[in-house]
Amino acid sequence: MRQNKTMKLGEINRLKIDEISDFGLYLVSEEDEYSVLLPNAYVDESMQVGHEIDVFLYTDSEDRLVATTLTPLIKIDEFAILEVKDLTKFGAFMDMGLPKDLLVPRNHQHGNYQIGDKKIIRCIKDENTQRLIGVESYKEFIQKCSNCLGINQDVSIMIFAKTPLGYKVIIENTYEGLIYENEIFQRVKIGDMLRGFVSKIRDDGKLDISLQKIGVQHGQTNSKKVLDIISKTGSTNITSKSTPAQISSIFGLSKKAYKASLTKLKNDGKITEKDGFITII
Repeated sequence: MRQNKTMKLGEINRLKIDEISDFGLYLVSEEDEYSVLLPNAYVDESMQVGHEIDVFLYTDSEDRLVATTLTPLIKIDEFAILEVKDLTKFGAFMDMGLPKDLLVPRNHQHGNYQIGDKKIIRCIKDENTQRLIGVESYKEFIQKCSNCLGINQDVSIMIFAKTPLGYKVIIENTYEGLIYENEIFQRVKIGDMLRGFVSKIRDDGKLDISLQKIGVQHGQTNSKKVLDIISKTGSTNITSKSTPAQISSIFGLSKKAYKASLTKLKNDGKITEKDGFITII
């Protein structure tokens, strides 16, 4: 099997089914010159010659490019918190959600590794072996932000550390930021992959992040969130008189934001409140 340069190692690729074999399906890229095998374990009856499917590409134990329909826990140039599955004299193997684990070579480790440990890992392509490897490092991949993102911009974040002020996050796999403890109204933990919003760009190039949009659109987003949650059962006994903890556990909002959302929904004629219950109209 020869590798096409248009097939991206460590990424999700959209490829066309070109041939059915005893071992699985052979997939081709736009140029139709090279192919990659999707093993039978990932093939289902809906996959037919000529169809296009999304697959993740990595190398097997013999360094052959292979496809899978599984979604890995980490892709190339991304951060994730991965668990140590095995230890060898040349490195640690991390669970990346695929049959093949991700190797973190010893020279890319910091501190001790024990099976079951969880580490912040960056997935990169090793230029010498052309394989995917992990590195336990984040600072060398972090950039300072000046005009890189806009206020209220929707971003992907990974929570990686707890501080006295809140939680440190890696933003878009590129920038570092902080979510303040007093602005969190939902359960979060280290390793969570979430969506957030840029609330401030600091002088040191780091970012303040909010889990909720600010301003007018923020209120509209909260109202929709409240309505969607209540719609699942048609009513709720969590009212504006409920405790902040009760409101936060169900809706992930502060009591002030929840009360504002209820007021808007009532004014819009979408809910009613009677006898301690809020009901969808």
